[in-house]
Amino acid sequence: MLATSTGTSSAVTSVATPTMWLVTILAVLALLAMDFLITRRPHEVSMREALGWSAFYVALPLAFGGWIWAGFGSSTGVQYLTGYLVEKSLSVDNLFVFMLLLTAFAVPPALQQRVLLLGIVGALVLRGIFIALGAAVLANLSWAFLLFGAILLATAVKILVDQLRGGAHDVDVSEMRSVRLIRRFMPVTEDYRGPRLSVRENGRRMLTPLAVVVVAIFATDVVFAVDSVPAVYGITSDPYLVFATNAFALLGLRALYFVLQGALSKLVHLGYGLATILAFIGVKLVLHWAHGIWASVPEIPTLASLGVILAVLATVTVTSLYATRDRTQDDRLLRRD
Repeated sequence: MLATSTGTSSAVTSVATPTMWLVTILAVLALLAMDFLITRRPHEVSMREALGWSAFYVALPLAFGGWIWAGFGSSTGVQYLTGYLVEKSLSVDNLFVFMLLLTAFAVPPALQQRVLLLGIVGALVLRGIFIALGAAVLANLSWAFLLFGAILLATAVKILVDQLRGGAHDVDVSEMRSVRLIRRFMPVTEDYRGPRLSVRENGRRMLTPLAVVVVAIFATDVVFAVDSVPAVYGITSDPYLVFATNAFALLGLRALYFVLQGALSKLVHLGYGLATILAFIGVKLVLHWAHGIWASVPEIPTLASLGVILAVLATVTVTSLYATRDRTQDDRLLRRD
């Protein structure tokens, strides 16, 4: 960890200079602007397009990780790569909910990537706020590590219970508070009006269903931020690395959604893996807090964390594919027929 704990406070340090922060934020904004230009004309995303952008958004953070490794040492490099892997894993869970929301709102295929992009922008803003708050808390309250650990352990239990019940990703649009609140105060058109969020009809302003689904995604972004920011703070307490891992994981979501759209339903054991990873990081944070009080309490090295996370993800991927092998064979037979 880059932070050192004392009995009353934690000194949060960072590898980043103000110039690095500025350049990174400008780069993220430039990438978002590029994505908005790509989606300015609604169109269905082909697999070739999705694969191309997915490859770009995997190569970019890996190249950045190589630069971090070369410039700031292997320890910082491992922290970044481990944090990125955690955030990328959690982002796949985000995609499940996004997929269900897009289906529940019957979003036309040509508009789906615009909805995803707006959701990503909202997620980036929320993550930025949570990251700043987390850094402030860690700098002034040593027990924040214990609090973050408790949040992750509670989240892990919830995910595990939902997975065992088989309803980890159920979404009831009519029960979402954000949707009910919008429909109470603003009229909503019956159909989509292209990429427009609102229109004027009969002398009054009306929202389109596109605006409602975007707000619904923003609401789920809050929940995901509560989980993901403490998780990556369990890997590194450097706010710059936390921001970079979150930004890179989110920027690639739009393209990744269309690549994994068919495969998401086959990752039936992902919930078990995410619950295990969050519980593991929660324990790591609790041990880090305890080590600041009792030096004899051991800490979990970041390199060991990377190994555990990779092993868990590999295991649930293999077991998921094995569990759905009959479904895959049936799909192949149907395509042949």
